[in-house]
Amino acid sequence: MSSNLVKMEKVPWGGWQNCIKLSNGQIELIATTDVGPRISRLGFIGGDNLFKEFADVGKTGGDTWKNYGGHRLWHAPEIKPRTYAPDNSPIQHEWDGKTLKLIQPVEQSTGIQKQIEVTLDPSANRVHLLHRLTNKNQWAVELAAWALTVMKGPGTAIFPQEMFVSQLLPVRPLVLWGYTDMADKRWTWGKKYVLLRCDPKADQPQKFGCANTLSWAAYASNGMIFVKRFPYDPKATYVDFGCNTESYTRNDMIEIETLGPLTRIEPGATIEHTEDWTLAKGTVGESEGEIQSALAKL
Repeated sequence: MSSNLVKMEKVPWGGWQNCIKLSNGQIELIATTDVGPRISRLGFIGGDNLFKEFADVGKTGGDTWKNYGGHRLWHAPEIKPRTYAPDNSPIQHEWDGKTLKLIQPVEQSTGIQKQIEVTLDPSANRVHLLHRLTNKNQWAVELAAWALTVMKGPGTAIFPQEMFVSQLLPVRPLVLWGYTDMADKRWTWGKKYVLLRCDPKADQPQKFGCANTLSWAAYASNGMIFVKRFPYDPKATYVDFGCNTESYTRNDMIEIETLGPLTRIEPGATIEHTEDWTLAKGTVGESEGEIQSALAKL
């Protein structure tokens, strides 16, 4: 089936037997329906997968949450066991010729239902994602939509610094975790960007978060540049001391994470969070000038 230049196919891929592939002649993405909702692949047609694939992909985790890699939807703040509700069951999918809907059964342990809508641009290397969390409980809950994309290393994650202004007032919170080592060589705390490198030889994890009012983050790896854009509401409350952007790395994976506002969801109500992805071929270089020049083209 197709819509203009967007082609939808049912394919096996990466150990999963029931997958949906969307392609527009340039890039393709693959979502499995054996578990999820989860997008397992993003890349140029015939090229490498930019997303991380774990060795035992294709094997479900039973009653335990399992990181299958790729792009997933969680709910924040991070609390065990609620956040780690297993997504190991088959999901429903709907295709209307333009948008692919990935619909998870209601999580038995939380009463929350997850859904991701995926729309691939037919004429550009862009993807629009709409994430939904619906409260199926008989009582209200307070949650935030949390979209996590697990990228394959090695590579460099790029986060914009606030524009330089000569004034006394602060411009953003920068949030660290107990294991964050700001002296680790994987970090660059620059004037225009914060860089976090994914190094397969590095065993210790690193994580940070921030209030990203500029509403974008990027990742460069293996001749590809990935940019995601997302909203920021200055009047909203965000988890983790005000973060709408976070990143976590260990070994050969790194997560580019975005969060929506913390919201009280009444019974039957839904919250939404959007991301817009762009994928391009290229490299970013090491200096801030080179990075700025590469990203300006996107």
